[in-house]
Amino acid sequence: MSARLNPYFQVGLDVLEQPCLVIGGGREAEDKAGHLLAAGARLTVVSPSATPALVKWAAAGRLTHHPRCFAESDLNGMFLVLNTVRDSALTARVYELALAHKILINSYDNPAYSNMGMVALVHPGHLRLSVSTSNASPALSSRLRQDLEEIFAGEFAAYLDCLAEVRQRVRTKVANRETRFALLRSLVSGFRLEGTLRYPADWKQHVDALLTCEMELCGTEGRCVDCPLGS
Repeated sequence: MSARLNPYFQVGLDVLEQPCLVIGGGREAEDKAGHLLAAGARLTVVSPSATPALVKWAAAGRLTHHPRCFAESDLNGMFLVLNTVRDSALTARVYELALAHKILINSYDNPAYSNMGMVALVHPGHLRLSVSTSNASPALSSRLRQDLEEIFAGEFAAYLDCLAEVRQRVRTKVANRETRFALLRSLVSGFRLEGTLRYPADWKQHVDALLTCEMELCGTEGRCVDCPLGS
């Protein structure tokens, strides 16, 4: 295990009809379960408690919920495990068991106990954009995801639906390959993604202050004078 920043090898994982396990029943588990269900996974959730959304999905038969703590047998036959529980002992145990069973495992906010990474996902309509900072700043990944979602809001999903419909029609009606390509390219020739980056004011000074202050004083009565977290 290593604490180094890991860029991972970016792929799209086919979980359609694959047995997947989410450990935990909180907000993060709900988020991960929602994405897995949208991708067509056969989902099991193990947790003594669950959010209202998870309970609703279980009642509708969209997933199986075992209202108890994790057991090793829960891994039997699983293709993918997402552990969202913040418990160091459980996280280490699940990770070692998953490796022994040759199962893909992601431990929430703990890349040292993961053999696959999770990305911030932007998914308006058929589009899938994944955002990762190689764990340098998950907060920045989340911020980028929110901004990209705003950019692609509105008519983009409808535009992409129309492109998909036209592509299928052109493929069946136009025999010449080059003609097909020319027609499809013409539909996106005027499309552009435009934007600017705005950085926090005095970000470099804030970072330098955090790197040089006595971090152990932050959060106590003896705050660092120059620390952005203090005063």
